[in-house]
Amino acid sequence: MELPEIITEVQSLGVKLPEGGVHRKGGAGPAEAGSLVISGIAVSVPASSPFVSRSPYVLKTVADDLFLFKGDENVVPVTLVPRPRFYDGKTAEGVPCSQIALLHGTDCLASSVLQTCIHWHPKTRCRFCGIELSLKNQQTIPVKSPGQLAETAVKARALDAVRHVVLTTGTGEPPGSELSLIKAASAAIKKVAALPIHAQFLPPAHGGDLSGRFQALKTAGVDTVGIHIETFDLNLLETVAPMKAALGLKRFEAAWEAAVAVFGPNQVSSFLIAGLGEAPESLVQGSEYLADRGVYPFVVPLRPIPGSLMADAQPPDPDTMKTIYDTVSRILAGKGLAAAQSLAGCVRCGACSALPAYERRRQALVCHPSRTPQELDAAFAIRETVFVQEQQLFETSDRDAHDQKSIHLVAKQGHEVIGTVRVFPAGDGNGHWIGGRLAVKKGLRSSGAGELLVKHAVSCVKDQGCTRFTAHIQAENVPFFEQLGWRGIEPVAPHFGRPHQLMAADLETGGIDS
Repeated sequence: MELPEIITEVQSLGVKLPEGGVHRKGGAGPAEAGSLVISGIAVSVPASSPFVSRSPYVLKTVADDLFLFKGDENVVPVTLVPRPRFYDGKTAEGVPCSQIALLHGTDCLASSVLQTCIHWHPKTRCRFCGIELSLKNQQTIPVKSPGQLAETAVKARALDAVRHVVLTTGTGEPPGSELSLIKAASAAIKKVAALPIHAQFLPPAHGGDLSGRFQALKTAGVDTVGIHIETFDLNLLETVAPMKAALGLKRFEAAWEAAVAVFGPNQVSSFLIAGLGEAPESLVQGSEYLADRGVYPFVVPLRPIPGSLMADAQPPDPDTMKTIYDTVSRILAGKGLAAAQSLAGCVRCGACSALPAYERRRQALVCHPSRTPQELDAAFAIRETVFVQEQQLFETSDRDAHDQKSIHLVAKQGHEVIGTVRVFPAGDGNGHWIGGRLAVKKGLRSSGAGELLVKHAVSCVKDQGCTRFTAHIQAENVPFFEQLGWRGIEPVAPHFGRPHQLMAADLETGGIDS
């Protein structure tokens, strides 16, 4: 099972977590979550709802490392997101920073600027929402001041490497007044922390200058916005979010259009929650409807929040979610939208949805020599992870003198470097080149990046006048290279303390024609 499918299953079924990870209850969004890092990707998973006890997924420690198990099957190594250090700080008034904002994923600071909502009544509130539950449990305070948010942002950036901010809010009295709170908070944060900011709010009323109101938010420091409709099944919307249904689709449409005009395509988003009772087709159709307008459809599975009006609901079936994600990722690719292009917020964080993982799988793989210091640093980081941390071939670093004379190839998926290999001249004056340090990020090794890197390496050395191209190949990888036309030229023997075979490339057929 590949990474996108793993994320889909744990977000629908939940994971039984040990004590010690980030664990959130209540809140305005898909709360009730534990935070894991799987193959370098932050994943928010249900952890406390009753249905989690039936999940086949559990975390287990094996030889001091943490792994995700499905029943008795060891699926993938994981890490828990540790308790953020800024949680132990306090504002100038003595309010704990953990009551001002929380860490989402691994690098997103999130806060409900206004923790109350005038619609928080059984007949009018959104049935999936838990915005006032954390207030009832004394985990937060009703209103966060601009100063408190700015202080917390400074601490979170310094102590926990927070890189962007989400500001959400309940509906104020009068409705729309919450935008002033967001504007003031954004300006305060931007002044002292200079972090990208995402703001979420209801679509403002039709009357007046919508573009002007959005421009004021942008001037104050807001970089992206979320205007969430949750479902395009308007009959269902009347049941699960009656106050949103009462606003009408045209109000949402006007707000999306005006927001895209100010913030740009891909910087406006809308949550679409799967599992509310809609037909899967409506999610797909709604996603395409939004994407056509430059709005990113952030599809998430229902996360039943204990204490909410949908506490006893079940998340959607993971197989249904896989089909939805696969289809929506195809739509996004065709419309030129991508989570990686978002400057801030839930879409950039991605922890509550598997959609970004499906997007990455669809992005075309490319390969070329490293062209910037950043690409080379990324290649070296992948090598260190694979050869030092995972395989322990080297104690501290796999870098050596050959790196200085090497051509370092990188494989990229979208803007992300996911693999690397190096080639360098043997120095014998006979056209002999040597390849090595082939490494691909865990979770992406079935993407085809390894094969692409090997083929480009052959093509690259041929362009350099190579007449003989060799590499020491780990024994378990020999069949892979044989399929690419390489042949063994020496018996298997120890190399860096592990069995390797010296192999040579078929320079006639092993490369990519230039």
